[in-house]
Amino acid sequence: MRDLVKAGRTPDPGAGAGEPGSEREGSHREGFRLTGSGRRWPVLVVVVLLLVQMAVAMVTAAVRQTPTIDEPVYVGTAAVYLEEHSLRFNPEHPPLGKLVIAAGVAVAGPHLEPGFGGDQGELGRRLLYESGNDPGRLMFWARLPVIVLTLLFGLVVFSFARELAGNAGGLAALALYCLSPDVIAHGSLATLDVPAAGFALTSVWLLWRSRRRPRLHLPFAGAALGAAMATKMSVLPALPVLVLTAAVSVWCAAGGDRRRRLVRAALGAAAFALVAVAVVWVAYLLVDPRLRWSPQQVPVVRGLRGLLVNLLPFPEPYLDGMRLQFQLENRPWQGFLFGRVYEGSLWYYLPAALLVKTPLGMLVLWAAGAVTVVSVRRLRPVAPYLLPVPALALAAAMVGSRNFGTRYAVFLPMFLAVAAGCVLLLRWRWVPVVSALLVAFVAVSSLRTFPYYLPYSNEAFGGPSKTRLRLHDSNVDWGQDLGRLADRLRERYRGERVWLVYKGAGVPSAYGIDAADPRRVPLGRVRGVLVVSNSAAAKATGRLAELIGSSRPVDDVGHSITVYRR
Repeated sequence: MRDLVKAGRTPDPGAGAGEPGSEREGSHREGFRLTGSGRRWPVLVVVVLLLVQMAVAMVTAAVRQTPTIDEPVYVGTAAVYLEEHSLRFNPEHPPLGKLVIAAGVAVAGPHLEPGFGGDQGELGRRLLYESGNDPGRLMFWARLPVIVLTLLFGLVVFSFARELAGNAGGLAALALYCLSPDVIAHGSLATLDVPAAGFALTSVWLLWRSRRRPRLHLPFAGAALGAAMATKMSVLPALPVLVLTAAVSVWCAAGGDRRRRLVRAALGAAAFALVAVAVVWVAYLLVDPRLRWSPQQVPVVRGLRGLLVNLLPFPEPYLDGMRLQFQLENRPWQGFLFGRVYEGSLWYYLPAALLVKTPLGMLVLWAAGAVTVVSVRRLRPVAPYLLPVPALALAAAMVGSRNFGTRYAVFLPMFLAVAAGCVLLLRWRWVPVVSALLVAFVAVSSLRTFPYYLPYSNEAFGGPSKTRLRLHDSNVDWGQDLGRLADRLRERYRGERVWLVYKGAGVPSAYGIDAADPRRVPLGRVRGVLVVSNSAAAKATGRLAELIGSSRPVDDVGHSITVYRR
């Protein structure tokens, strides 16, 4: 086994537990400090270049994309948080992610009349299109805090991998993270998926560091987990696993006899959990210090789920949000995969979608990294930290009823990027060269899709222009290209009759699109330009299917909207 791992100055993740003078302890103390000596400057330069590349990609996407389906709800809710300190909108998601979005909304300073009485979808439309606000400017500022947070999570990926595999491993992991089309796509939106996954990764990294200095890192690890749970409830399945992991970290750091270490481990795990729960409470109190909550139409949840909800020590709005989520899970959603429209969910939907939407080189490095972490002796101590959370989260998402996109698995490009960086610990001579080639392949694939990251698919499946044939919704068409469509109609189809079937949260007329719904008139009257969102086309039936079948595709807008000629 010693021939598999590089010798020399690479830190040993499993050696010297509790030894204050160990090389591992020194690695922890370095943290983000990269400029302590001249030889670290090249590393700093590469880190900055990778993050700048990612920032350019995300900002470009944020500027050019119109609101996606979920964003107006979150942005409208954030505005209500700022103006009214009310929790009445979007209770199915905790408030922290929307508070992050609210930081940008506050800078934009939109107008919204108080006491709006519609639902949360109407709230978003009112804020963006009916209150005199500039939707493009407001959406950019709402997205900017998520972009900044996504970049900061990149530093977590780099630091975690660097502690395990040195500078080369850290840079490889950061490159995979910064080039991930899914992370770029959803990190540039005012949504909750990337913040929740990033906070979870941060918690795991700090738990790993707690093996040496639990008093310093364990409280912050609990706070990071609390931030994840206060952003999205899908993180909850990881709670018992991470509480156990916290106990393991304190056990490794504690001295004395077995009984004393066991007591300290139990107390550390309890403190970790208490901090996490406290952060959830603080998130709600930041919105409304009086925690006013008047639930409306909250379903009754019975059985094991109902017992679980009643036992959790969270605020009542959080528990009601869980009940609403369970209600959503019980709805008969419709999905689309590889040309097949189906009711309900498919357990293999997410693995299949990830196979389509993940760069091929990244898939290889993810698999190699997971195998390396499990099989190499020096890395085995980190395996219980790095692998169970993404495995559990993926399993939970696979049994969920909403087959809407790989955004439900956006934690994989974060956690497995760290694992992939560990491949460079292998001593085989060809490993660095092959790893560099695979990272370069990922870079080419990612840069080729710029700036259309949402509809990305890898080369084996035909690239972004073919994603619509296999997937739908946030995998390809989330309503993001309404502005691009308006530009295209002005440039190429000025003066022609336009018929539009748009699936999204935007308002076409707000972008100067004058179009009618072709499904509301006789088939023979539909002449001219027919524009159809690819998510609508994927599941087209009846009149819409007839219209598409008797039309000729002539143009493509952002790989998410198809223009037909009739």
